[in-house]
Amino acid sequence: MPRSNAEAPCMKVLCVADHVDPLVYSNSIKDRFSDVHLVLAAGDLHLEYYGFIVSSLNVPLCFVFGNHNLERIKDYRSEFRNVYSLNPEAFHHYHSYGATYVGGKMVKIKGILIAGLGGSMRYNRGDNQFTEIGMFLYALRLLPRLLWNRLRYGRFLDILLTHAPPRNIHDKEDPCHRGFQFFRLFMDIFKPRFLIHGHVHLYDLNAQRETMYKRTRVINAYDHVLLDIEELE
Repeated sequence: MPRSNAEAPCMKVLCVADHVDPLVYSNSIKDRFSDVHLVLAAGDLHLEYYGFIVSSLNVPLCFVFGNHNLERIKDYRSEFRNVYSLNPEAFHHYHSYGATYVGGKMVKIKGILIAGLGGSMRYNRGDNQFTEIGMFLYALRLLPRLLWNRLRYGRFLDILLTHAPPRNIHDKEDPCHRGFQFFRLFMDIFKPRFLIHGHVHLYDLNAQRETMYKRTRVINAYDHVLLDIEELE
């Protein structure tokens, strides 16, 4: 018999982005976040920060790159290896950090289907920046797994982890911080339960962090935010 929503277990998820939060990067992290099961990182943070979180909490961490702190992106995306010098210990660090790069990829953790699309709107031809068409082409690599998820689990996706926000949801009008219209189309078609992003800094405590777009909760993870996510199979 299927479990009711009241009986379905929930996973505590810590989301981080853009800024090293002193509440996270703290000696008290184990006490403050002892009930966290998963960490999602929406970009513009150093991998050493992820390593600290993973080693402190001993939980999985999934991340995408943003448009800053890209020194290590060549370790995960071969097209950037001509831009940065290749660190021969890159993959050792990747495993020792315990962090899983999900840019253009899909993973399943504790029954949660997670995909990542990092980067920002192109504004100065820098690395990990995309036009709308470029982001669409980047996302195409997810399509086979999305279709498989639909056949296997009855749904395409639970969480889309991005760096930039969707267009007209939490974004700004300057070229750097403009969101992707394509993300709205993605939500229309694949209906993830959550879209977690960063990129837009929230300096005002009253600034809007969460917006409901049709069936998707869009959440800005700047600094950190805690979510309770129902586990599904």
